[in-house]
Order: sequence, then C-alpha cells, then structure tokens
Amino acid sequence: MTQPDPFRLLVTGAATGIGAALVRRLARPGLAVLLHTRRNADGLAAVAEAVREAGGTARTMTGDFADRALPAALVGTAAGAFGGLDAVVANAGWADRTPLLEADPEAIDRAHAGIAGSFVALARAAAPHLRAAPAGRLVAVSAFGPHVFRPGVMTFPATAAAKAALETHVRALAFELAADAVTVNAVAPGFIQKDSGTHAAVTPELRARVGAGIPMGRLGTPDEVAAVIGFLLSRDAGYVTGQVIHVNGGLV
Repeated sequence: MTQPDPFRLLVTGAATGIGAALVRRLARPGLAVLLHTRRNADGLAAVAEAVREAGGTARTMTGDFADRALPAALVGTAAGAFGGLDAVVANAGWADRTPLLEADPEAIDRAHAGIAGSFVALARAAAPHLRAAPAGRLVAVSAFGPHVFRPGVMTFPATAAAKAALETHVRALAFELAADAVTVNAVAPGFIQKDSGTHAAVTPELRARVGAGIPMGRLGTPDEVAAVIGFLLSRDAGYVTGQVIHVNGGLV
C-alpha cells in the first residue's frame, strides 16, 4: 500500500490511540502532516517528533470542535503550510454512555455538532484541495455504537446517533465527490485498547468482561484500526468509496 509522494495529510484526534497509531504507521520522508488534538499538546508533540525522526514534516494545532471555526482553520493551516492537501482523517470524538432518556438536550446537540457536524465542515473546507489532489482521500472514524444494540454490550446512545449521522454524511459525500476521483469512507472500530494513562469511557474491569464476549476473545489494538485507514488512504483503495468498514473482532 502506497500513498503519493509527497503526501499532505490532516489528522484530527492524533495525540493518542488510533490517530497516533496511524501517523506513526505513515511516518516517512515525503509525509507532511498537520496533527490536531483538543488539549493533549504533550501527546501531540511526541507524535510529531516521531514523524520528524522518520524524515517527514509535522505541524501541530490544538482546538475544540465546539468552535465552529476550527475545521476551516485546520484545513487552511494544513493547505497553507504544505501547498495543498491530499487527505483528511477525521478521528476526533468521544463516547457518552448516558441513557438516551436521561441525556440532556444540550449533550445530544453537542454530540451531533462535534462529531457529525464538524466532519461536514472539514469536508466542505477540504473539498477544493482534495479535488485538486492526485488521489484525494477523506476518511472518518466512526464506531460500533450505531450498529450493536443487544444485551451484554454497552451502549452510547447520544454519540452513537451522531456517529450514525456521520456514516450517512460519508455516503453522501462519496456520491458527491466520486466524479472528482475523491474517495470518502468510514472505519467503525469495535472495542479498542486505550493508550496507558489516557481517559477511557469504561473501567478496565468492564472492558475485560466485554472482551470476553467478543468472538475473537480480545480487544483490538489502535494499530489494527490504523492499518485499515492506511489502506483507505492508499492508491490501492482508489475504487473503494462510500463504505463503512468494521474492525471489531466479529462484534455483530
């Protein structure tokens, strides 16, 4: 799997987990990447340094997607620094286990704005650059939440609904951008291991019980998800668009 050289990339939520694993996997000479995180500047700096050690170029930027100006600012900064943009990976997000009937309206609105709305805003800002790129790529990180509602598997109603909207936006954008050879896809991870010392929406004990119920008998790793995103960013995935690819150990 190969990306164009040079490869100009924007990754949100890149300080830890899947975003960080993806950037470390792609790090090489010719990679120019703008890394974003909401507030984990130290984690982001470590990922940026890994890119530089591999011969690539990395810049960093912090910001909260509650700020509606952030998506355009990220795209503008990346395109301005690198002379264009080949790909965007929208990985920033969070999980909320509050039962839907107990969730306040503001939390529901915040989930849709911060997860689905920010993705559309990123796409809107990035589209001119992706259309001009040799092989434009747009990848969103979704979740298993919109797809699995059954006993024994925890639910995340508000954020799952926002991720479901995100996946619909992926399909709509894939349709709109197909004529320009820009692919738009989503990856839906299952239960994935968290980096040491980072916030987790569930306790380690609960994760262990959940892991026992996954057909493969374990949680996934960030790098396993990053590998699939890396494929979607590659030239090899030029005829794959409008898809939601699950990386979940058989959680169906």
